[in-house]
Amino acid sequence: MCGILGFAASGQLQTERLPLAMAALQHRGPDGQGESIEGQVALGHTRLSIIDLEGGAQPLRTPCGRYVLVANGEIYNHVELRQELSALGAQFLTGSDCEVILQGYALWGRDVLQRIEGMYALALQDIQRGEVLFARDPLGMKPLYWTESADGVRFASELKALLALLPSTPDLNPLAIRQYIEAQHPLSDNTPFKGIKRVLAGEAVLIRDGCCVEQWRHWRAEQIEGVIESDPVSALDDLMETVFTQHQRSDVPIGLFLSGGVDSTILLGLMRRYGMQDIHTFSLGFPDSSVGDELDVATSLATHFGTHHRVITPGADDMLSRLPQVVWAADDLMRDPASLPTLLLAEEASQSMKVVFSGEGGDESFAGYGRYRTGAVERLFKSIAFPGTGGFRSRGDLRGGAARQLLGDKLTQVGRAWRGELIESWRSYPAAWTPLQKMQALDLQHALPDNLLVKADRMLMAHGVEGRMPFVDRRVVSWGLAAADALKCDRREGKKILKRWASGFMPAEHFAAKKRGFYVPVNDWWRGDRLEVLGRVLTDNESIREWFKPAGVEALLAEQRRSQRAGRQLMTLLQFALWHRFFVESVTPALPEVTDPLAMLSR
Repeated sequence: MCGILGFAASGQLQTERLPLAMAALQHRGPDGQGESIEGQVALGHTRLSIIDLEGGAQPLRTPCGRYVLVANGEIYNHVELRQELSALGAQFLTGSDCEVILQGYALWGRDVLQRIEGMYALALQDIQRGEVLFARDPLGMKPLYWTESADGVRFASELKALLALLPSTPDLNPLAIRQYIEAQHPLSDNTPFKGIKRVLAGEAVLIRDGCCVEQWRHWRAEQIEGVIESDPVSALDDLMETVFTQHQRSDVPIGLFLSGGVDSTILLGLMRRYGMQDIHTFSLGFPDSSVGDELDVATSLATHFGTHHRVITPGADDMLSRLPQVVWAADDLMRDPASLPTLLLAEEASQSMKVVFSGEGGDESFAGYGRYRTGAVERLFKSIAFPGTGGFRSRGDLRGGAARQLLGDKLTQVGRAWRGELIESWRSYPAAWTPLQKMQALDLQHALPDNLLVKADRMLMAHGVEGRMPFVDRRVVSWGLAAADALKCDRREGKKILKRWASGFMPAEHFAAKKRGFYVPVNDWWRGDRLEVLGRVLTDNESIREWFKPAGVEALLAEQRRSQRAGRQLMTLLQFALWHRFFVESVTPALPEVTDPLAMLSR
């Protein structure tokens, strides 16, 4: 896993800011860095070595010197592609999995994007044609941001590196900030900065002579067609064998984040099923809090499968003191509370592991979320009140008069336009799809890449750990989305086919128990003196006063004192103030120290 960046100039190439941008990505690639300056294009790469530890340094070049590649990610079917390309005459210079992208592009052109299976963000320069192609994997596991101006196109794995490439910090984007407040994250290609865009999941961008000349989607969920399997369990078993054995490929050991839920425990079963030994598992929970966890399930399974198991049980101070790190690492505006435990798990795993498996994607691929089982009548009423998405993802977090009370003028003016990308996506889905397929697709297109995968990528990479997520593999997602609704869920249960398949290699009683889920006890943290200090910090903070109404902030504080139910909204404001400090008011070039976020903002 790595970090990439680049500048394709329309005129004279300026490279003086390249070292600053490379330094901003050092956490993504602590094992080395390299750069290429050819013509009007500069490319940079920071490396976390996983495959071909000695010979896989980037940028990679073809023997003829025409093509140059920097890539962040893993190509899981690189063995098969290497054999195919070698038979066609390709001359490989390294054992790097990413070299198949380079050699494949030389032979197949942009069609290589249809042949590679993996998680990636890449930039490939064609020196002869004066072009740079950059692209992102189908589900958006690896990040990539870009911006175009009169002097050329700049891009980077993270906003902090892209900002370092720019001569000045762009203005903030009210639409993206409103989406952060309502939906936990900006939607589609929006970012908190005007003029900076995400490369979308499954999107490719072609740059020629420093100008964007084409954008297209090389993969999108809408192209998936339904299939009828005579034996769906056997078909899923064959698919998962291929996918998981390819995901196992690594020149370093692979651990597992074990929550005790369905997805991570299935991954543990697969690790044993396919011969992995000396397995290290990591779990986190809050046994003394008001929320539940599944630590006992995780510990029981770790014992059953004989893993080296480590359990973390952090208190409020442990969690909150990592909040500055979470905000800095997330880079983009994203406020999923699960980022905190994920960062702590990455911190622990980094002491012994470079790679871990994680269970993201199982709920979206196999319809595990309870929200997919909402009744048709309820969805109908929601669709009348909030039209455009079939009664799904219909409302934001600010309900009733909360938006008018809390949001400042710039955010209020956005109005309901913050839902625009969700509505546009819903309307693009095939008419033949069922409501369940559309709900899955909407989450696969937005919540997964812009929230869950931001969490998984950034929190792990902050500590130099690569996360592998077999349930987010394009082939698995396609199978799950295409499968008949009845195979996936009914009104009582989700992931039916997944559990049915996994019962063949998991303990018989595992799926019979009622699942408790995993929750972060945010409301527990904001009580007494700490809540009062938070109130003073928020009401005195300039960025909060600029974007939010003081009366609305006071109302949230009062609600938390009264009911202990406003903790998440207060955390939303606190994280925004920290983000503004790190990315707008100043430059924070490296992971902040573990520290009290309230004390930090009081300085």
